[in-house]
Amino acid sequence: MRIAVLGAARSWYVGDLQRAAGARHTILPVDYRELRAEVGGTTPAFQAGDVDLTCCDALLVRSMPAGSLEQVVFRMNALAGLEHAGVQVVNPPRAIEIAVDKYLTTAKLSQAGFQVPPTAVCHTAAQALESYLDLGGDVVVKPIFGGEGRGLTRVLDEGVAHRVFQALQQIGAVLYLQKFIPHAGVDLRLLVIGARVWGMRRRHPHDWRTNISRGATAEPIEVTAEMVEQARRAMQSVGALIAGVDLLPARDGRCLAIEVNAVPGWRAMAHPDPCTPSRSSRDLTSSSSSRSIS
Repeated sequence: MRIAVLGAARSWYVGDLQRAAGARHTILPVDYRELRAEVGGTTPAFQAGDVDLTCCDALLVRSMPAGSLEQVVFRMNALAGLEHAGVQVVNPPRAIEIAVDKYLTTAKLSQAGFQVPPTAVCHTAAQALESYLDLGGDVVVKPIFGGEGRGLTRVLDEGVAHRVFQALQQIGAVLYLQKFIPHAGVDLRLLVIGARVWGMRRRHPHDWRTNISRGATAEPIEVTAEMVEQARRAMQSVGALIAGVDLLPARDGRCLAIEVNAVPGWRAMAHPDPCTPSRSSRDLTSSSSSRSIS
């Protein structure tokens, strides 16, 4: 198979995909900046540099770099066009659009029956301050787009909240607030690829943010049948084919769904010791299995 990968050619992830593909498949790293589409010919054309994307068997979206609104919209439209042309895009454009939007992901998870942190989304500082008080005066303010724990701020003081909300309103941000959920500095990441689920525990004893990029450590876990069901249901709630599903065990015994990442990484699971199937992954036995590249 010829598999195009939207991601940095020198990234660890592209290198690991090339290692895994060996001589069986061809991995073609391509850059968003070289993405080009043509309309008006016999068939729509999509290229990235000298790679004809319509001749690839699949395209894996490995990253989604920041860009202007026009750039991001064009990227998503080009991915949708490739999908319409018969190229398997992983993840599908609509799944990426949902998962990159924290509000929409939270809404989809709630609709799918998951417990999620009480959340408020609004435009103005006055609305946000009202929501802050309704949520108990202890909230996490998040950028509606973004990942790896960047831009997350815990706010416990009303005066600080007012200043934070005013600043966000002035830059035209959407104000996204979630009630802080007390936890033990631990969350769970479930990685769903095709018919398998891998799991790890992310632990950070000195920070409520448990992202690996912020210094948390990763431990393999035994993936239970309940985790498999949760991972699969969360993935399906956004329409993804592969996903990183984040679950937060709260101190009060609840387990809340926090995020579905449609461009998930796997480096923490693969290094230093791979999470072996016998310890940390399970087959999904449901008859309606997800499509996957094999």
